[in-house]
Amino acid sequence: MLRPATGAALLLGIASVFGFAPFGAWAVSLLTLAGLLALWQRAETTRAAAWVGFAYGIGLFGAGTSWTYVALSTFGGMVPVLAATGTAAFCAYLALFPALAGWVAARLAPSGSPTRLAIAAGAWTLTEWLHSTGYPGFPWLATGYAQVGGPLAGFAPIGGVFLVGLAVAVSAALLVYATSALERRSYVAAVLGGGAIAAIAAGGIALSAVEWTQPSGEPIAVSLVQGNIDQDVKFDPAYREKSLTIYAELAASAKGRLIVLPESALPMFADEVPDAFIAQLRAIALRNGGDLLTGLFFFEPRESEDEDDRYYNSVVSIGTAPIQIYRKHHLVPFGESIPAKPVVGWLIRRVLAIPLADQTPGTAYPQPMEVAGQRLAVNICYEDAFGGELIRQLPSATLLVNFTNDAWYGHSLAAEQHAQMSAMRAIETARPMLRATNTGITAIIDHHGVERARLPWFTRGVLEGRIAGRTGATPYVRYGDAVPLGASLLVIAIAVAVLRRRRGAPAG
Repeated sequence: MLRPATGAALLLGIASVFGFAPFGAWAVSLLTLAGLLALWQRAETTRAAAWVGFAYGIGLFGAGTSWTYVALSTFGGMVPVLAATGTAAFCAYLALFPALAGWVAARLAPSGSPTRLAIAAGAWTLTEWLHSTGYPGFPWLATGYAQVGGPLAGFAPIGGVFLVGLAVAVSAALLVYATSALERRSYVAAVLGGGAIAAIAAGGIALSAVEWTQPSGEPIAVSLVQGNIDQDVKFDPAYREKSLTIYAELAASAKGRLIVLPESALPMFADEVPDAFIAQLRAIALRNGGDLLTGLFFFEPRESEDEDDRYYNSVVSIGTAPIQIYRKHHLVPFGESIPAKPVVGWLIRRVLAIPLADQTPGTAYPQPMEVAGQRLAVNICYEDAFGGELIRQLPSATLLVNFTNDAWYGHSLAAEQHAQMSAMRAIETARPMLRATNTGITAIIDHHGVERARLPWFTRGVLEGRIAGRTGATPYVRYGDAVPLGASLLVIAIAVAVLRRRRGAPAG
């Protein structure tokens, strides 16, 4: 049976999902985090604090990322019991990070101490970064994403989504502090806490008004193509001709100087694409005086018995500019690559039926594509969840372009959450983001993270628009996640120093 604090944390975690897309109630995320910090504040032991954090994580990730079951079962061919077990294990793994934050806060500061609130805010941000970084990282539902459209998003150009998350966590800690001060009738402390929250919000709003970059030339016409091809037939060889026909017709209707087809729009290897189809796409791009980009796969046979064949999830340009190829670097674990392949590879191949589940990563430091008079920071699907990696193509790139196929997750929350993350990338870099997807969300997002246009979900069409590239560099482009990590450590260090000073002070 759940203890009251653990049960409350679980419900808070579930409720926090409403702070993110598609719901967008950004204040909910702050309030639920404040509730978690209040529970940590009262926890008597490190064990109790860790369990509270774990329960919150189970609620957050269980309700917010349960769509992984759809990919594993519906489209991955995994039997329901195994898919449910895998999804539950994945959510439990992610919940370990909030548990760690709670443990650290309780370990470094006593129950009821205001310093525990400060430490918890810093530890929360550090553990969010920890589970969001690197090859096995999973950045979904990091606190800062809920602030897209909220008052604290202005911190993103300074320190990215994790600095936004730290601003939320500190605000949540101050809210708990002010509320407890009111309960003690310490009105001065309550006013100071409330004033600090208002100052953080005012700072975020003021920073949102700053123009960190400048337009690069006149706006260009862009056409984003959404093929809406069902995932269960997308990789069926018998459906290839139909796919090519769909995209040829959509591309022919496009008016943009830059035409963008989604990830794996051509569900085949490059050497299998008919020459006549390539000529048709090139003619369309030349007609519009620009370039067409499309997702497809490249195959390179192994050069020796000790190597494996190489498969690359790629984007290729066709048109007025020389042909350029981008190869996806950050691959999805278990979906596009197999972690610890010598140990578990045989099992993954047996229980999952995902096409090309063992791909080869491209270079970690690609150069922007120079097409249609712009320099594009190309990223494929999952890659735009990693702001610290995307900025490797900046500041030279003028536009961000994401090629996605979120059909793997059906009519779940995944596509809207993914689009919200793309908007955060636009805010961090102060550059527009173009999203071309198979089933949605296909959208044009400006350099403030505002969605200017989108196609309806699960429809076939072309989104036409005009957008100007941008030049210049935000502080985040220059320094990446160093700012939020340093700030989080500083918050913890100051809180620990204050606590030690109080402990060492002589009794009055």
